[in-house]
Amino acid sequence: MSVRELVVLGTASQVPTRHRNHNGYLLRWDGQGILFDPGEGTQRQMLRAGVAAHDIDRICVTHFHGDHSLGLAGVIQRINLDQVPHPVTAHYPASGQHFFERLRYATAYRETVKLAEAPVAADGPLAVTEAYTLDACRLSHPVESYGYRLTEPDGRRILPERLAAHGIEGPDVGRLQREGVLNGVTVEDVSEVRRGQRFAFVMDTRLCDGVHALAEGADMLVIESTFLDEDVRLATDHGHLTAGQAAAVARDAGVRHLVLTHFSQRYSDPAEFERQARAVGFDGELSIAQDLMRVPVPKR
Repeated sequence: MSVRELVVLGTASQVPTRHRNHNGYLLRWDGQGILFDPGEGTQRQMLRAGVAAHDIDRICVTHFHGDHSLGLAGVIQRINLDQVPHPVTAHYPASGQHFFERLRYATAYRETVKLAEAPVAADGPLAVTEAYTLDACRLSHPVESYGYRLTEPDGRRILPERLAAHGIEGPDVGRLQREGVLNGVTVEDVSEVRRGQRFAFVMDTRLCDGVHALAEGADMLVIESTFLDEDVRLATDHGHLTAGQAAAVARDAGVRHLVLTHFSQRYSDPAEFERQARAVGFDGELSIAQDLMRVPVPKR
C-alpha cells in the first residue's frame, strides 16, 4: 500500500532544546523517501522514528546553516555503512558546494553507495520521475537558500455512476483502464481529472515571491515559523517568518494542511503559534510540528 507522510525528525531553529532536535524531515512518497535539511542529530532521530538509511532516495538541503546541514556527514556515512542498494541524489545550493564537500568527506569512511551531487543554481525543475516533479525556488535569507516542491502528475478518477451508465462492470473496468477504450467507450467518458498532490517545503526565509510560488495550491506546506508575530522585526532582520506570516501565505495559497516548524528556543508555549496562525484566518488542517510526529499528506 502506498504511503505518503511527513516524518518529523527535528523542529528547533539554531539551538536544540530538551524537547526539540535540530531540523530533519523525511517525506515518504509511495516507495520513495526524500530527506530534507538533516541537522545535527538526524541519524539518532531516524533511529527513534523508525527511519532507515534504506528509506532515503534523495537529500534536499535548503541552505548551509548548521541547524539544516550538520547532520549530512553522519547520514551520508550511514547510507554507505548500510550499503543502501539504490543510488541517492543530493540537492543543495550550488554556492555551498565547498560546504557540501567538507561535510561529505568530514572523516574517513568506505564509500559503497553512488551519491549523485545535483546542486541547485536557479529556480526550476530538478528531477522528473513517474511519481513526481521536483522543483526549487530561491528564497530570501542571509545565505543562499532554496525551497522545494513536489508535484504529482495529474491522473483520472473513475466514476462508478458513469461506468454503470455505459454498462461496464467487473473485469471490463480493469480492461478499460489498461487499454484506454472498450467497445467505443474511453476512459475519459467514465472518469474525471484527479489533480496530482502537491507538497512544498519552505525553510529559512523572509516573505518573498519564492515563498508564495512554492505554497500555491499545496496539499501540504511545511514552513518555518521561527518567531511569533510580536517579534516580526527580528524575523525580518534575520531572514525568517512569523507564525502569522506563514499562515497568511498558506491561507492565500489555498493550502490544505499547514505544518509550522523551526521554532526559536525563546518560546515555551507551542499553542501560541497555533493561535496566531488561526488569527489571520487560516482555516485548513494545521499541525504544530513536534519531534517524531508523523503527518499524512491529505488525500485527493
